[in-house]
Amino acid sequence: MGLESSAEAPQPVRVVMEAVGAWVGKLGRIWVEGQIAELNRRGNTVFITLRDPVANVSARIVCPVRVLDAVSPVPEAGARVVVYAKPDFYVARGTFSLLALEIRHVGLGELLARLEQLRKTLAAEGLFAEERKRQLPFLPGTVGLVCGRDSAAERDVLQNGERRWPAVRFETREVAVQGDRAVGEVLQALKELDDTPEVDVIVIARGGGSLEDLLPFSDEALIRAVSASRTPVVSAIGHEQDSPLLDLVADVRASTPTDAAKRTVPDVREQLQLIHQLRDRGRRVLQGGIERERSWLAGVRSRPVLASPMREIDRLTEQVTGLRDRARRCVTTSLDRAGEGLTHTRARLHALSPATTLARGYAIVQRGDGAVVRSASEVTSGEELRLRFATDGMTATAGETDPDATDSVPSTTREDDDAQQ
Repeated sequence: MGLESSAEAPQPVRVVMEAVGAWVGKLGRIWVEGQIAELNRRGNTVFITLRDPVANVSARIVCPVRVLDAVSPVPEAGARVVVYAKPDFYVARGTFSLLALEIRHVGLGELLARLEQLRKTLAAEGLFAEERKRQLPFLPGTVGLVCGRDSAAERDVLQNGERRWPAVRFETREVAVQGDRAVGEVLQALKELDDTPEVDVIVIARGGGSLEDLLPFSDEALIRAVSASRTPVVSAIGHEQDSPLLDLVADVRASTPTDAAKRTVPDVREQLQLIHQLRDRGRRVLQGGIERERSWLAGVRSRPVLASPMREIDRLTEQVTGLRDRARRCVTTSLDRAGEGLTHTRARLHALSPATTLARGYAIVQRGDGAVVRSASEVTSGEELRLRFATDGMTATAGETDPDATDSVPSTTREDDDAQQ
């Protein structure tokens, strides 16, 4: 602002305020969007508190009555408007305000376009993804309920929940469900219930309404708070045709508050009926299994092996006896054959034995060195020889050789010699 000052030479308040007013007066005109939180008429002037739709920020609007009355319909508290204003600084009190030159309602098409843009942004961040949604507990001990004060939605949830399961408990937080205070109060109630360990599921319920009435439940801050909640959240806003962004981020979307009670609290009668059905089904399965086992057991008992166990033992005894006799016959036959073969072999050995030949009158002639004499030409006259008979032996002296001695050998001797060879 160009004002020079120091601790020794400070600027007066009026000078500072006039400098600020001069600086603000240089600002150009601007379009501002917000929600009317308060609207007070004082003579020909209307004082409006315009609240930011997302942040907890507000501005003071000074509007001539003629500018407000020029809007059709005349805006009231809670309406979303766009204000064409000039920044103004009141030097006497040091307050900042906007001087309204024109006021317009925010069109429905524009609201829908902004909601669609917000929906796309949050969807791109993954806040609406199905994989992040949690399953509701089967039987919650305590159900947290966020609803309007003395509202039909509260009665629907409480009455239907207690009718379905009388033992269920509700932790209720009554808040504003439309207007400029709705988002803040719903956020506070959600935080309190989420921080309560006994609360197993949270239901946010509201009856039907116009698009403007349901705008707090499409607030970005509320959507992000529900996404970050540790407790599963059920959205029951409006009717079937209503679809605020809260329905997309909630773990379960209920079409009505009554439907929220049905989805959150199980019906004790339905569960008892289901238990009876499962019990009957289990009984039928067990009885069928027992009957099948009984039939199988009766069939097994009717088999010959179990009908007369001794008969099977007798049959196996006969089989063992037959195998034993057969083995005995086989062994006996093998022994007989082996004995006959041994007898034949002994007879052949006896027939081929030199002792047998000697027993028939033959002798073995050996020289002094033990060599067997096979021919008379091998012996010299006067050589001492040893004669070996079947049972004994003797010594003899060789005489002259007789070339004709072979003619006197009996024929049987030649046959025996051939057999011996």
